[in-house]
Amino acid sequence: MKLLRYGKPGSEKPGCIDAQGQVRDLSGKVSDIDSRTLAPDQLRALQGIDIETLPIVAQPGRIATPYAGLGKFICVGLNYSDHAAETGAQVPDEPILFNKWSQPTGANDPVVLPRNSVKSDWEVELGVVIGTKARYVSEADALAHVAGYCVVNDVSEREYQMERGGTWDKGKGCDTFGPIGPWLVTADEVGDPQNLSMWLDVNGKRFQNGSTKTMIFSVAHLVHYISQFTTLYPGDLISTGTPPGVGLGQKPPVFLKDGDVMRLGIQGLGEQEQKVHAWNASLLD
Repeated sequence: MKLLRYGKPGSEKPGCIDAQGQVRDLSGKVSDIDSRTLAPDQLRALQGIDIETLPIVAQPGRIATPYAGLGKFICVGLNYSDHAAETGAQVPDEPILFNKWSQPTGANDPVVLPRNSVKSDWEVELGVVIGTKARYVSEADALAHVAGYCVVNDVSEREYQMERGGTWDKGKGCDTFGPIGPWLVTADEVGDPQNLSMWLDVNGKRFQNGSTKTMIFSVAHLVHYISQFTTLYPGDLISTGTPPGVGLGQKPPVFLKDGDVMRLGIQGLGEQEQKVHAWNASLLD
């Protein structure tokens, strides 16, 4: 099932996508899509609905984050060996973890560059949404704790990340630096998360063209691994790393600027499009 939320900030409504790609209104069945909705029994109840009987939303307008109440936003660095190579980094022996501080934004909401940013970059990534509490789970049981998957753009300011000292977080957590969606696709519909093609264009030029099958650490391993350090709760999101083709890896490097347009997608999970804006506080409020 493909779940989404649509509408202006603060007035979002729950919806789903039918077999024809149309948005259907779920507000008569559930008040919102949030961490409680991600529980297995709640998802089964939604999946039992005859979608074709729901009202069609002809003009949904803004597509919001696919669920409300995002918990931890945990990211994995250098999880594709060819991406590590393009950045000159060593392939890690264990997953590299960092956090995004930014409030989640919808798939097509604007990306606003930080003030004086000169090295902001793009990264298409598979997002893993937790549906049941995971604490010290085995790798064999890890995927049973996943509610679904989504597209994430792990936008990154490389100067802040690499040249300003400390951890990566300060280059990853800038406002608007984590568009999510357009949909949350339930795990049963996705099937094997290690065989999904993924891509990203900037201004119509294809920069990233990869597949989740080349991950160093699989989704199951990541859920298992992270659960050894912190309890994962429904609504927590794991962004699992990016394939090669980021701006930092170009020769010479290419970074985002005002007016650029990013388009990205993952097989079966939908597409995003963001226009890049120079610093403008009015776009954040």
